[in-house]
Amino acid sequence: MSETPSGSTLPRVLSGIQPTGDSFHLGNYLGAVRQWVAMQETHDAFYCVVDLHAITVEHDPRALRRRSRVAAAQCLAMGLDQDVSTLFVQSHVPEHAELAWVLGCLTGFGEAGRMTQFKDKSTKYGSSATTVGLFTYPVLMAADILLYTPGHGGALEVPVGEDQRQHLELTRTLAQRFNHRFGETFAVPEAFIPKDAAKITDLQEPTAKMSKSSSSPQGIVEVLEEPGPLRKKFMRAVTDTGSDVRYDETEKPGISNLVRIYASLEGISYDEVERKYAGSGYGTFKKDLAALVADTFTPIRERTHRLLADEEQLDRLLAVGAERAGAVAARTMEVVRDRVGFVARGR
Repeated sequence: MSETPSGSTLPRVLSGIQPTGDSFHLGNYLGAVRQWVAMQETHDAFYCVVDLHAITVEHDPRALRRRSRVAAAQCLAMGLDQDVSTLFVQSHVPEHAELAWVLGCLTGFGEAGRMTQFKDKSTKYGSSATTVGLFTYPVLMAADILLYTPGHGGALEVPVGEDQRQHLELTRTLAQRFNHRFGETFAVPEAFIPKDAAKITDLQEPTAKMSKSSSSPQGIVEVLEEPGPLRKKFMRAVTDTGSDVRYDETEKPGISNLVRIYASLEGISYDEVERKYAGSGYGTFKKDLAALVADTFTPIRERTHRLLADEEQLDRLLAVGAERAGAVAARTMEVVRDRVGFVARGR
């Protein structure tokens, strides 16, 4: 177990989010950050804005810098508290890259090549635009996780969706391989599936995941979006034949996605949503859902803008997180360097 910033002893959790857009979307909020906020009360929580991962594809440096701050500000605006959890920017802790090199030297070429996300993205971008960084992305992800291995036999948990399960399995394999070759060093991480996490799909293509990289502008709902455009997106959301508000992913994927969003935000069951809107039709339901989302995101948007208006203070908060995360990472790397056989630097 490990000691949290507040002084209690809790299992450790690590998760990260990419700064690849000018705003998080509804799926990021319901599927990730809202869960992080809850977990900071039950775990020794480390959360990072993974800017190193964001440069595996071509990017604009000024946009990356801006988006990294926007991502951090949104996390804080959604309820992450630096007094009880640790929020930091990945590149502020250089041990992430150092451990990734060590783990890369333990990773088979075939293992890395079998990663489904690499196959998908390399097909999308083509061989000329597919970087070595994209190929080794899962190894860096493994380093992100294992750097925060807790001492004293504590648990190390990682919130994962289905698209990241393969990467977590590689992380577990690398932890076990390192431990076998060099002695017990890393806790083998376990998947943590938050019970209230919701899989949110595209408003225009309800069988596809809501995604910054693949959703159309009308299919993705952004956290920092103004209420007017947000409401229009919900009113134009793809639904299904009939008019009954009913959860049925096979027969009614469009309305099921909207029911899932409503139930998640209100903290009620799908059955309760169905009963509430029995006989109301899609129009009334969509209007109420749009208002619910707008009411949820408006205070988050306002808090985010206030944080971004004082860039120096935001950077100070991130520096606190980097110092705390860096202290843990430095201890881990000291052990790793010794066990791998590197010569210790003289003082």
